[in-house]
Amino acid sequence: MQLEILCKDQNSGGNGCPTIYLAEDGQIVIQGPAVDQETFSNLVNVLPGEIALQIAPEVLLGAVERLRAKNKAA
Repeated sequence: MQLEILCKDQNSGGNGCPTIYLAEDGQIVIQGPAVDQETFSNLVNVLPGEIALQIAPEVLLGAVERLRAKNKAA
């Protein structure tokens, strides 16, 4: 699967995360640190194999802005 970077946390340094990608099939892929066990235990309806990641709101909003701009240009 090919991935295009939509937005990366500018405060993460060199090759760090979190990063939000657009996959070639139109799905979103998020790279980031997993939440701690206490936070994970507060989630509801977690299915086997699912995980939870932390991501700064600015990164999410940056990805949305880039995706919207990309869709307008298409």
